[in-house]
Amino acid sequence: MSNHSTSNDPHDIAVVGAGIIGVACALRLARQGLRVVVIDQQEPGHGASFGNAGHLATEQVFPIADLSILKRLPAMLMDPMGPLRLDWKYLPRALPWFMRLLLNLRPVPFQRTVAGLRALNESSLGAWQRLLADIARPELLREDGSLLVFERAESRQAIEALQARMRQQQVPVDFWQSEAIRQVAPQLSEQIQGGLFFPRTGHFLDPYRVVCELVDAAKAGGVQFLKQQVQGGHLQEDGVALITDQGHVNARQVLIACGAHSAKLTAALTGKKIPLDTERGYHLMLPHEQHRLPFAVTSLERKFIMTPMADGLRLAGTVEFAGLHRPPSMERAWQLHRLSKGLFRRDLNAEDATPWMGFRPSLPDSLPIIDRVCEGKVLLAFGHQHLGLTQAAVTAELIAHMAAVTPAHGLPVIEPYRLDRFC
Repeated sequence: MSNHSTSNDPHDIAVVGAGIIGVACALRLARQGLRVVVIDQQEPGHGASFGNAGHLATEQVFPIADLSILKRLPAMLMDPMGPLRLDWKYLPRALPWFMRLLLNLRPVPFQRTVAGLRALNESSLGAWQRLLADIARPELLREDGSLLVFERAESRQAIEALQARMRQQQVPVDFWQSEAIRQVAPQLSEQIQGGLFFPRTGHFLDPYRVVCELVDAAKAGGVQFLKQQVQGGHLQEDGVALITDQGHVNARQVLIACGAHSAKLTAALTGKKIPLDTERGYHLMLPHEQHRLPFAVTSLERKFIMTPMADGLRLAGTVEFAGLHRPPSMERAWQLHRLSKGLFRRDLNAEDATPWMGFRPSLPDSLPIIDRVCEGKVLLAFGHQHLGLTQAAVTAELIAHMAAVTPAHGLPVIEPYRLDRFC
């Protein structure tokens, strides 16, 4: 990653953020003949994109929470190892965000969220197929479905209700009895009662490698990468000036795609304050468990996901609200291994396991911001919560369309994802 300042270099568009969304967008923009520079204080793919669950979660068309969160709030504050935790020291800062989340769970905004998530997710698999074909790396994605299992007989009603809701949203889903599950995943425990199989999902064998392959293709297409910290910026008559820790970067347009860190630069350039918070996600990577599962498996009761990857089995899914600055609690990552006990005939091998924590950018209506503002000088692509990997390729296609808009060509339909829904 180059480090020199580019104050005199002509750029059509500067992409702030070198995660999966920023890099996918940069490649698509370069394919349109634009001169693109990507700026990030870290190497590409070293933020949330490094440690996501690797699941292409097209089935997840419902918001990150429902009204039951009110009943769970005391437990969230008291249980440091619970699947959804709110740090009590962060509570005063988090309360306004949670209040907006609850308002978005009313029937009308809730349905608007579901429609917005479904529109992106329905297009996500096809967009990923096109993007990986473009870089000649289709093998990075396994399109073999995923499974949500349950263990308690009393959970069957909840599973059947979820299946009905999924079908109502036209999400492909099949109910599998325990015998069918054991045929494809014989190492799972016999106490599993059944589950829902989602055939139009998949998983990535190595999410970080996906970013790296996209970076290589982008560089080959002329994209420049700068390892710099963007500290601010302002609009100019002919574009945008970004202030970094190593100088200035000028471009005709800027794309803000730096995930949970996007609010400050968005406010500087647009004057809009965004209710962006972060779900701190944890994973535990088990390097000696590459072959336990054929595809991603989620536990309904235990509320975590297990994804087979090239380098092992990744356990992920625990969520913590504690902001961007508190140190990680890696005990939450190790808790994932304890949660796995009993799900298999033989316990998972945690020898040489590595824990990780990253920031998932979350908005209170569970939808991202994908928009073009400030007379086209500012493009926005952030707030995808735990669906950043899933929605990266389709977001890149939308952003590429927006960047190419002229008075003769209208914007794509992005109404649910506009910035001004918060203003």
